[in-house]
Amino acid sequence: MESMSQTSFANRQSVAVLGGGPGGYEAALAAAQLGAEVTLVERVGVGGSAVLTDVVPSKSLIATADAAVAIAEASDLGVQFYAKGANGKPLKPEIAINLAAVNKRLLALAGQQSEDMRTTLLDAGVRLLSGHGRLEGPNAIVVSTGPGGTDFDRVEADTVVVSVGASPRELDSARPDGERILTWTQLYDMKALPEHLIVVGSGVTGAEFASAYMNLGAKVTLVSSREQVLPGEDGDAAKVLEKVFKRGGMQVLSKSRAEKVERTDDGVIVTLSDGRTVEGSHCLMAVGSVPNTSNIGLEEAGVELTESGHVRVNRVARTSVPNVYAVGDCTNFFPLASVASMQGRTAVFHALGDIVIPLEQRKITANIFTAPEIATVGFSEQDIENGAADGIAYKLPLAANPRAKMMGIKDGFVKVIARKGSGTVIGGVIVAPKASELIYPLAIAVERRLNVDQVSRVFAAYPSLSSSITDATRAMHLVNIG
Repeated sequence: MESMSQTSFANRQSVAVLGGGPGGYEAALAAAQLGAEVTLVERVGVGGSAVLTDVVPSKSLIATADAAVAIAEASDLGVQFYAKGANGKPLKPEIAINLAAVNKRLLALAGQQSEDMRTTLLDAGVRLLSGHGRLEGPNAIVVSTGPGGTDFDRVEADTVVVSVGASPRELDSARPDGERILTWTQLYDMKALPEHLIVVGSGVTGAEFASAYMNLGAKVTLVSSREQVLPGEDGDAAKVLEKVFKRGGMQVLSKSRAEKVERTDDGVIVTLSDGRTVEGSHCLMAVGSVPNTSNIGLEEAGVELTESGHVRVNRVARTSVPNVYAVGDCTNFFPLASVASMQGRTAVFHALGDIVIPLEQRKITANIFTAPEIATVGFSEQDIENGAADGIAYKLPLAANPRAKMMGIKDGFVKVIARKGSGTVIGGVIVAPKASELIYPLAIAVERRLNVDQVSRVFAAYPSLSSSITDATRAMHLVNIG
């Protein structure tokens, strides 16, 4: 017997999802839970590039780098490692990274995550089709399957959700070869740690991989066309990260645009726009991504695209065609896996008549998985400076926190942004180990419009890193007078 939600919301509507990344997966799962007939079309595997070649493997690599740092810095806490030599005297061991084993493990984790997601969809009753799909009008997807894509399957649906993701941007002057000049999807084929990795691009992807490989022990040069790493992010956070990079031995070339990258006999040479050259063993091109929206029938179906090729969507992920929705990195909304997942559920809820809360970019929590991590939510201090928000920012260094002292944490801070007059928390920045976990209380405060006094009255365990949030909000007690 069907549940009330199945009969009232879906009425056995059919939903076809093109692309099985985080957004497509959640859309398919939500639609199945509401009783719709669901078909998901995926070319490379459930989870898409986010699970198989991007988020899952990259964050697994970063976790390994964090472990290497923890071992290296353990002596600061009084923990020492020794091995007995032939004469019985202690020898201080070196930290060795078996990159082939690391990459094998993280790709296995990615594959297992993909299989777990596939099983969940099948258990929910979702029909899975493996192959390359394209829209044939607003109500159908044609899928090329079989060896060489010679067989075709046609899926008709009342609602279509497009979740085709994005791919690394490639430059003609720095064409990746998969061996020395690499995109972030090709890094996992390396069998040994690069002797000298040159990272072109200091955005989130470039900063994360530069941080990880530095901490794994590679020599790293970061080529940034901007004045600071992480352009567009909180300025104080970028300064902390750049300080950590330089302290770790990374060479950061600011305001330096890479003109071209060429392969040599045993490495690469990067030529900058001012004529300088940088030689290394490998080069990672982290210069953004392009949406996978070409030649899949979107424009023919009437779906509006931006000049960059992204699908234009509204706050419920609806496109210019009423029954076609788009989610994830292929859209013009916000390129995060967590956002894609929320878009996927929102799109299906809207299409099938469930309760919908339109997405607000100001409430999105984002995290950069460098060491230390950088987490943000809501309005930024830059928004206050340029007049987009009327607020006050208060920054509390993490070094003042007792738990941070115990853990040997030297870098980072908690920054709370509150509106003048009411003290309502409208934003926050945390730079710390596991900032991705610590930002959650501030995300709740932004979502539920809590003021600084309400946040400060919540008990935080002592000692804990999270107590820095209560300390910061207590210091802002009189913000409503400002």
